[in-house]
Amino acid sequence: MKICKLVSKTYLCTIKLIITINVIQQNMIWNESIECMDRESLRKIQGIRLKKTVERVYHDTPFYRRKMQELGITPDDINSIDDIVKLPFTTKYDLRDNYPFGLCAVPMSQIVRIHASSGTTGKPTVVGYTRKDLSAWSECLSRAFTAYGAGSSDIFQISYGYGLFTGGLGAHAGAENIGASVIPMSSGNTEKQITLLHDFGSTVLCCTPSYALYLADAVKDSGFPREEFKLKFGAFGAEPWTENMRRDIEAKLGIKAYDIYGLSEIAGPGVGYECECQHGTHLNEDHYFPEIVDPNTLEPVAPGETGELVFTHLTKEGMPLLRYRTKDLTALHYDKCPCGRTLVRMDRILGRSDDMLIIRGVNVFPTQIESVILEMPEFEPHYLLLVDRKNNTDTMELQVEVRPEYYSDEINKMLALKKKLTARLQSVLGLGVDVRLVEPRSIERSVGKAKRVIDNRKL
Repeated sequence: MKICKLVSKTYLCTIKLIITINVIQQNMIWNESIECMDRESLRKIQGIRLKKTVERVYHDTPFYRRKMQELGITPDDINSIDDIVKLPFTTKYDLRDNYPFGLCAVPMSQIVRIHASSGTTGKPTVVGYTRKDLSAWSECLSRAFTAYGAGSSDIFQISYGYGLFTGGLGAHAGAENIGASVIPMSSGNTEKQITLLHDFGSTVLCCTPSYALYLADAVKDSGFPREEFKLKFGAFGAEPWTENMRRDIEAKLGIKAYDIYGLSEIAGPGVGYECECQHGTHLNEDHYFPEIVDPNTLEPVAPGETGELVFTHLTKEGMPLLRYRTKDLTALHYDKCPCGRTLVRMDRILGRSDDMLIIRGVNVFPTQIESVILEMPEFEPHYLLLVDRKNNTDTMELQVEVRPEYYSDEINKMLALKKKLTARLQSVLGLGVDVRLVEPRSIERSVGKAKRVIDNRKL
């Protein structure tokens, strides 16, 4: 009888062990002690790190010392993470005014890498990294790739641009850190991209979502059967994209598409990442503390409310930033994710406050237009919005590609399609849009961030 009980107990323990192993495999977590830490403990760590960062910039960055003195505060006023609201904000203009290295908090002899964001006008925003900064960045990307299910047996094709842009080298280091094989392909040269995807058996693709769609079309035209490709999932970021765009990428490439969030001024890709649940983007808040503020008043908003995302570096050595205004509009959620992670979750970026178009008094985001286009099967996810002002009135012309199977020489069919899209846009946006349907593949493609809007108004 005792033997039977012992065998039964051993059997149950074995079953429990198998179940535990399966759970771990299904919910792969790179750094469980941090990613699943209780919020009280995490906030204590954030407070300690914030105080150290404030002390560092106060003593080593004249810009911040002056800003804090103007507000009448010293590092002694910062004793917990709640005190972050006392600190000054930083903007992209501050980085450009202190170009190139005016915000560095360490001697240049300790800066081992320099990245820069070109932007559209003016001087670039420059960011310096120490060895410790690069290690922390790689750690955050390892969390992201592990959350997607990647491991040492995967082959990463990095199709973000390498160089001053943070995407390529950032994703590269994170993939190497988890032991994966890395193809440093960079962006462009689409024909070769397809060849390597096929011949090297790439399992993970890292690029912008717009370029992923471009590659999907190229794969279809390549002559290679899709079943010969081994792609499992992709890490897509560097530009806003919608759920409809996600579904389009997944359908065309036969993969799982994950969002990866970052910005050059903070750390490039890996500031945040989706898990297998895809219920928002987990932010690595042990390194980058997030806030949501009203973009007009700069006052904090309640959890779950939409506002402007603000980041403070907690561990950065080279160029730590206090309360950096990203201009990204989103919301934060602090409840525990079903994946087990307790790191705060961020909603998909609605858009940038400085990308918002005010058309005849109505707020319009390009992502709203993209969502409408992608929910309708007749259209490709390629469009161009031309904004102008004629006779003191704002105008919008939307050029959108029709899918080949729906494109027709019959005027009545195209007019009906145009009317359908116009009505849907009117319903969503609350104002009229002049729709122009164009042939498939007639809108210029981009290998990096897609240029979707051209505003010709003299504002």
